[in-house]
Amino acid sequence: MDTRYILDARRHARGAIRPTMIAVIAIVVLLAVGAWFLIIKPHQDLVMADSGGHPSTPVSTATRAAPPPANVAAMDLNQLLAEARTAMNEQRYLAPSGNNAFEFYLRVLEKEPGNKVASDALRETFPFAANSAEQAINSRDFNEAQRQIDLLAKADPANFTLTILRSKLDAQRKTLDKQQQLALDQEKAAQLAAQKAAADKAAADQLAEQQKALAAEQQKAQQARAAQQASQQTSTAANATDSTGAAAAGADQSGATGTNAAAVLVKAAPARYPTAAMRTRQQGWVVVTFTVDPDGKTSDVKVLESQPRHVFDRAAIDAVERYRFTPAMKNGEAVSSIKQQRIEFKL
Repeated sequence: MDTRYILDARRHARGAIRPTMIAVIAIVVLLAVGAWFLIIKPHQDLVMADSGGHPSTPVSTATRAAPPPANVAAMDLNQLLAEARTAMNEQRYLAPSGNNAFEFYLRVLEKEPGNKVASDALRETFPFAANSAEQAINSRDFNEAQRQIDLLAKADPANFTLTILRSKLDAQRKTLDKQQQLALDQEKAAQLAAQKAAADKAAADQLAEQQKALAAEQQKAQQARAAQQASQQTSTAANATDSTGAAAAGADQSGATGTNAAAVLVKAAPARYPTAAMRTRQQGWVVVTFTVDPDGKTSDVKVLESQPRHVFDRAAIDAVERYRFTPAMKNGEAVSSIKQQRIEFKL
């Protein structure tokens, strides 16, 4: 019994709430509409009328640079308000300097502090004027932006929008400074790179010339050494030819008589001048002893004495090993014999 009573009471309560909520919503809507027609719209109409416009008239977006009026300081309130309304219609909120709505309204307040028309107009148009200052910042016209911000500060020094505008202006200035500094650094780096490249090229050209001159000198010296060595070899060969002729004559004579005869050089080999000694223009001599075999070849070549020691030894031994002799004869037969020879090395 109690449960059914409670459920019936709840259904009855829900049914009663719905009409109440609808009535509350309707009252709120009526109050909003009334506030619009009774408070907000008349106030907007008043502001538009004071600024020389009409609520239904669209504001032109084109800003014309009108010449500033003459003798602004001598204007009365009505003239200043008229100039301000003209500037508002042309959206000259903050610019150009000396001929904009804010400056005219501020002059009105200087002549009549607390003037409602000027105060309301400055307050209502502050956001639009702030947009104008922001556009100047974005265009990086920093001097103009600073002038407009200062003008806004005269109208409403406590407005937080000023802090935002000043921060944006400072940030844009710093950004521009960084970009300009970066451009200068890049230009300087490019100049330094070009200078370094030119210096490197000059150094490379100079080194190439030096190497070319050095190579020419080395080639000239090598040609001179080769010519000198060829001359020396020619002289040695001529001496060997003379010795060969004499040896051949002696051999013929000994062969004819069948008597004993010493070994005779028939073919001499010029000693090769050591490269190291030629480079340092070193001279010397070597005394060698060797055996002339029955076939006329040499063997057992040894150095007895040399000056300087060990410089020309190998060259002397190699030369003697290439010598050819008419062997020594004993009782008409070829026999081995020991010989000794001094070989000169001169430049």
